[in-house]
Amino acid sequence: MSEAHANIFKSMKDIRFEDTISHQCGVTMNDSVEARAIAEVMEKKKGVTVTYMPAMIRIDGEGKLVFKMSEISEALGREMTPYIFEISTSTHYGRMVMVDDDTVVCFGDMNEALAYIEH
Repeated sequence: MSEAHANIFKSMKDIRFEDTISHQCGVTMNDSVEARAIAEVMEKKKGVTVTYMPAMIRIDGEGKLVFKMSEISEALGREMTPYIFEISTSTHYGRMVMVDDDTVVCFGDMNEALAYIEH
């Protein structure tokens, strides 16, 4: 079940620091028509948290986030390409890889991303 509209941010008193490796990944976008379409698609996916803020939208996940341009295009009502997607996502954490012309994946696990990166 999606955790849409949940808030990933915690107050300092609730933060616990650990010496572990996180496999989280995510994107932050300025609030726009394109960003809302991306969020609408992603909030329906399992393990994805979408946080709406006054001027930004944040999408976070564990392991990897798979962004399908065809799904986003349908929600947007016009074509979304990986290049427009890259402009719409102002920042990200994790390793972002364009797998093909329809798929951009943000990996939280660097080892999994290495399979797509030419050496």
